Amino acid sequence: MSRGGEMVYIPDDSDFSSFRDQCESLEGWHCRYNKAGVTVWSQGQEESCTVQKIKTRISCKDVPAETLYDVLHDTSYRKKWDSNMIETYDIGRLTVNADVGYYSWKCPSPLKNRDFVTLRSWLPLGNDYMIINYSVKHPKYPPRKDFVRAVSLQTGYLIKANGAGACVLYYLTQVDPRGSLPKWVVNRVSQFVAPKAMKKIYKAGLKYPEWKRKHNPGYKPWVYPEQNTLPSVSLDELSVQHADSLENIDETGLTEDHLSTSDHEA
Repeated sequence: MSRGGEMVYIPDDSDFSSFRDQCESLEGWHCRYNKAGVTVWSQGQEESCTVQKIKTRISCKDVPAETLYDVLHDTSYRKKWDSNMIETYDIGRLTVNADVGYYSWKCPSPLKNRDFVTLRSWLPLGNDYMIINYSVKHPKYPPRKDFVRAVSLQTGYLIKANGAGACVLYYLTQVDPRGSLPKWVVNRVSQFVAPKAMKKIYKAGLKYPEWKRKHNPGYKPWVYPEQNTLPSVSLDELSVQHADSLENIDETGLTEDHLSTSDHEA
C-alpha cells in the first residue's frame, strides 16, 4: 500500500476507494472455500507465492454495520473474542482517523508466533465503513526475540450495511509472514483459519452491545476523537517496514502432523 514503498503516509480517499474495489471485485480471484455463508478467495501463484492475497466475505444477520465497526476498533473487547491474539495495544495517534498499533498472535504450533506494528486508518461512509493498515517501523517497538516480525503489505475490512440491522463483512489481507512456510499452512489458512476467524467476528458482533453496556458504554474514541488520550506520533518517527530487512526463517520442513491440538480453535 505504501506509495513507492519508501515514504510513510496516511491513506487518502483514493486508497480507500481502491481497497473497496478489491473487496468487491471478483476478477483475478480464485474461490477457495464457500460454505455456510462464508466465502474465501485467494490471488497469487499458490505453488510458489507465500505472499498471497486472501479475501473473505461473511453475511452478518442481526449485526448492524456500525456495531461491527465498533467491534473491530475496540481493543478491550478484542481480548474477549480473539483467542489467537497474544497482545494488542495502541501506540499513538497520527490524526483523528489514523493511529499506530501493535498486535501479536499465536501461530499453529510448531510455527513461531508472529507480531506486527502497523499504521491503521479508518473511514466511515454513511452506512459503510473501512479500516485498513500496513506495516511500519517505530524506533521504540523493534522486532522482539520471542516473535517473528511479519509484514502487512495491505490488510483491512470493508463493512457494508445490508438492510436494517444486518451487514456484509469483507476482510482482505496480503501479509509477508517472514518465513518460508509449508504449503499445508497456506491451504489451512484459506480452508480453516479464515472462515473460523470470520465466524468469530460475527459472533463477537452479536454479543458486543450487551458487553459494551457494562464496559464504559460512552467510550468510543474511534467515533469521538476528543476522547482519544493516546500520545501523538509524528510521521517523521516512522518508516516503512520492508520485509527484506527482517529475519527470514525456513519452516517448510514442519509437517501438519505436529500441529498442536489447541490450535483447532484458530
